[in-house]
Amino acid sequence: MSSMRVIVTGGAGFIGSHLVDALMKDKRYKRVIVIDNLSTGRYENIAHWEDDEKFQFIKADLARMDDINEIFRDADIVFHFAAESDVRIGVKNPEKLWQDNIVATFNVLEAMRVNRVRYIVFASSSTVYGDQVKLPTPEDALLQPISIYGASKLAGEALILGYANTFKMRSLILRYANIIGARLRHGVIFDFITKLLRNPDELEILGDGTQRKSYLHISDAISATMHLFKKFLESDNKFEIYNVGNEDWITVKEIADIVSEVVGVNPKYRFTGGVEGGRGWIGDVKLMLLDITKLKNSGWNPSMNSHDAVRKAAKEIYEELGSSYKT
Repeated sequence: MSSMRVIVTGGAGFIGSHLVDALMKDKRYKRVIVIDNLSTGRYENIAHWEDDEKFQFIKADLARMDDINEIFRDADIVFHFAAESDVRIGVKNPEKLWQDNIVATFNVLEAMRVNRVRYIVFASSSTVYGDQVKLPTPEDALLQPISIYGASKLAGEALILGYANTFKMRSLILRYANIIGARLRHGVIFDFITKLLRNPDELEILGDGTQRKSYLHISDAISATMHLFKKFLESDNKFEIYNVGNEDWITVKEIADIVSEVVGVNPKYRFTGGVEGGRGWIGDVKLMLLDITKLKNSGWNPSMNSHDAVRKAAKEIYEELGSSYKT
């Protein structure tokens, strides 16, 4: 395929906006349409493209069918990255995850079916695995999410595979580890930096600090995404599922050490103790490390490990946030 027209849902969000940057720079894509309701995404993430005739932004709510059907006409590919991405919200407001992650995905698929859009790339999550005994965890592991967020992502995967088989769509599902870097506005690094900017003498750490997970820098995540989609286009496969993560992992305590060093402070740590054996919150997967053998066998490798990714992301986010908190 050449001169493809692409829709990026959630394209003003963290991962989505970096994906838009890559698509805009790639000459194979002649039109990049971003759909975002700006509830968590920020237009400033993509504003630098607004004068480019290749770019179009549409503010729309994917949970409302009448908002989106026309937009999908003549599209070739949908990168479905729109979602409520805060895992913790599932405890207080599970309906938001139902609307933003499941209903929205169904509506995207319906709009694709009506307009005969053939390709979808879906941003899924490591949370679909839940607690796993086998670490690193391969793609064929039993899926048993322990959070509403993880369940909503698994429901999205199931809908996509159902539509792919029923309506001859082709689907690429990417199960991302913790993706971090510039423009990120939630998660442990962002939380630590904002806490330290408010009070450099003490840092509250949710859980017991021994939670250990894999982190991938956004530059690597986008590189892997573009690589895998190119491979997918060249194949005859109806669907593919890949883990997208790193080969190592890092504890929350180690992240606190790195962030404190980047901010230039030496705070006293105050651990909350957490729930259910030291988790940060209900539904928090305490140990997560994805098996990326399939990804590596496709010809791609991460350029930095989890520790280096955390340090780079902390510097980027601190630079972005520092001026707004310092007085």
